[in-house]
Amino acid sequence: MTGKNIKVLIIDDSLLFRNVLKNELDQDKQIQVVGTAVDPVDAMDKIKELDPDILTLDVEMPKMDGLTFIKKLMVEHPMKVVLVSSMNISVFDALHSGAVDFVKKPDMSSKDNLQMFFRELKTKIKIASIAKLVTHTGTKKEEPQTESIKTVPLKEIHTKLKVVTQKIIAIGASTGGTEATLKILKELPKEIPGILVTQHMPVGFTKMYADRLNKICQIEVREAVDGDRVENGLALIAPGDRHMKLKKDGKGYYVSCSPGEKVSGHCPSVDVLFNSVAETAGKNSVGIILTGMGKDGAQGLMNMKKTGAYTIGQDEKSCVVYGMPMVAYNIGAVQIQAPVDNIADILIKHLNKL
Repeated sequence: MTGKNIKVLIIDDSLLFRNVLKNELDQDKQIQVVGTAVDPVDAMDKIKELDPDILTLDVEMPKMDGLTFIKKLMVEHPMKVVLVSSMNISVFDALHSGAVDFVKKPDMSSKDNLQMFFRELKTKIKIASIAKLVTHTGTKKEEPQTESIKTVPLKEIHTKLKVVTQKIIAIGASTGGTEATLKILKELPKEIPGILVTQHMPVGFTKMYADRLNKICQIEVREAVDGDRVENGLALIAPGDRHMKLKKDGKGYYVSCSPGEKVSGHCPSVDVLFNSVAETAGKNSVGIILTGMGKDGAQGLMNMKKTGAYTIGQDEKSCVVYGMPMVAYNIGAVQIQAPVDNIADILIKHLNKL
């Protein structure tokens, strides 16, 4: 990208924060702040007038909360939104309603935190500018199959699922992954082998995300704690500031969660998870790589495949950002590529060897 080609409208009720954000974003050669708005009502007028490419939006706003605003926006004027929010469970509802991604609001008194926040926000604005806008305002359409695999209806295969012990399912995702992972996990029965998920997400939000999934899914979902055992019917989400690795002892599989340097640009890293699964479980595992920018997880998935694991990649059409799955597919790490709506079917079919 060259020139100021990403037009951004900042929506926040704090004058100080709006000004700080505008001054910082305007320093980026690719980003142009075309205006600011004090609340969603003000923003609707500014959107029509300024025609921005991206909105930055706080979830907690006066006159109309951010979630209500996004739902209204996606009907009247669909566009890309990057949430800038303090820890609030509504973030995940906003992502479900069409927001592309989110950044945790910084501690304004910490210069280091501010600089990290600015770097992350700029990156996510640039990712959002090339991401696919996905809304849930219309009737859901069935995605066509991209591979020559016969899909068995979920209710049909769920009744046939055998209890498979000593199997590990590893999932990695980034931008758009909160919804993609949810689509898969909510279709899985309680008998499913243990699942490990690394989703690029800030510390604190991973706990809220796990709690949200736990309320929606048949299986148990929780944020992983160092030493947690891997069990059938349980999905463990990597904590937002720790790498999660699969380990094994005389009793079976468990996870280690520890802080560390970023790997493939991230902590937690999908590559770290996948590499540990390749080493520890090998052919007794399934690797699934979902939507996200960059290449985190691609080499790890390749290593899983080399040890005999079954590997699945999300297809381009159903990805918000076809980055991580594309790199994995291009290097030969993906055995089957499919729409996210079909991945649960494919997984269960593989486990049952149908």
